[in-house]
Amino acid sequence: MTDTLPAELLQVARQAAARAGELLKDGRPADLTVAATKSSPIDVVTEMDIAAEKLITGLIADRRPDDGLLGEEGASVEGTSGVRWVIDPLDGTVNYLYGLPTWAVSIAAEQDGEALVGVVVAPMRGEAFHAVRGRGAWATGAWAGERKLSCRAAPPLDQALIATGFNYVAEVRAHQADVARRLIPLLRDIRRSGSAAVDLCDLALGRLDGFYERGLNAWDYAAGDLIAREAGAVSGGRPGERPSRDLTVAAVPGVFEPLQSLLDDLGAWHD
Repeated sequence: MTDTLPAELLQVARQAAARAGELLKDGRPADLTVAATKSSPIDVVTEMDIAAEKLITGLIADRRPDDGLLGEEGASVEGTSGVRWVIDPLDGTVNYLYGLPTWAVSIAAEQDGEALVGVVVAPMRGEAFHAVRGRGAWATGAWAGERKLSCRAAPPLDQALIATGFNYVAEVRAHQADVARRLIPLLRDIRRSGSAAVDLCDLALGRLDGFYERGLNAWDYAAGDLIAREAGAVSGGRPGERPSRDLTVAAVPGVFEPLQSLLDDLGAWHD
């Protein structure tokens, strides 16, 4: 890795995310409807998801034509540079469809399979987050200027505020609801925002103590996971594993270990 590569990737990611965020915020039609469905009839794609991904991938292809691409709405390019962009053009599509504010653009750049740069922009909250591996995580928002992110100090698990999400396949979400039912008496409370990328950034910002979810794809967590880790969080999957579709867990040190163990005991990783 050259010394200039992270800065170059970060610049491209921030510009692409900002432009896509503006498109989604300012270009949302009043009569927005579902353009397609994916895993189930309630797992939706809108025309704006597709337009935002096209904008992002076009900008990246123009600036970094040899890089690979992996996007939620179908972008897939192998690339030859060793860099791959992992893109969720609209994380929280159902929120966006209903006019709820919690949605985000999420862009990560990986080098040799490891996230190097992550950017998440949440336009309706007026917040943007970014991180470079080994160099910390930062946010800009309603506050003045830019601030470095740091997770909260760890509370006891029974005083931890934990976020989660639910799958769009009925059988999977029923199991997830049962896990949440058994978990919630052991915590301060559970939150469900509808955007994994935003949840991971809220963890980095100190608004949450932890996050978990089953069924996430790489584009759902790649940028947010790096931002959370660079702010001091620990992340993984099942004990000894990396985040994956089976299970993604991230939390402040001291909460991560008992939360991960408890989720494994509860079978949060299977239907």
